[in-house]
Amino acid sequence: MIITGDDSEYIAFVKARLRDQFLMTDLGPLRYFLGIEVSSTPDGFYISQEKYIQDLLARVALGDERTVETPMELHVKLQPTDSDPLPDPTRYRHLVGSLVYLDVTRPGISYHVHILSQFVSAPTTVHYSHLLRVLRYLHGTITRRLFFPCSSSLQLQCYSDATWAIDPSDRRSLSSYCVFLGGSLIAWKTKKQTAVSRSSVKAELHAMALLTAEVT
Repeated sequence: MIITGDDSEYIAFVKARLRDQFLMTDLGPLRYFLGIEVSSTPDGFYISQEKYIQDLLARVALGDERTVETPMELHVKLQPTDSDPLPDPTRYRHLVGSLVYLDVTRPGISYHVHILSQFVSAPTTVHYSHLLRVLRYLHGTITRRLFFPCSSSLQLQCYSDATWAIDPSDRRSLSSYCVFLGGSLIAWKTKKQTAVSRSSVKAELHAMALLTAEVT
């Protein structure tokens, strides 16, 4: 259980009442929870998954120290028929699932993980090579973290975008958005649109509608 708030006396009261009812240990300030690392400073706190990435890379055993500057090359459009199917897709599915959880603190890979997750049912060698590229990118940016400042405005700032007809198999577009509360990034998502947009304007409007529903 994690207890948060800015009233130290009430937090102490809640802990005392819980101890009366349950066998529990106070572990102090939050530092590590479900693979997420929390580091507090006077200016705010950082969250990251550096150890989670290290464990993931150790399981993959890339075999060298090469890194890349971006998770995926520009203008890549993957298709289900790219190259030969993987003999055993289990490893691909496991890695994609791990990256989905990593999206909790690494919004920069959200789009790329969304693309790769579309092929978990029948991945090919090309899809797997792009998956390894994401891992090489993480290897080179393992120390990146999200920062949440202590002093920040409560003004919402929201951004949305769309890629028109990005999927060559069904011509559907992708919506993406991110939401800031002051200087803190609090929500983000990449999602394929449910209908085919007949223009880039309509694709952008669908993305804006998705964002508006999230903010509401």
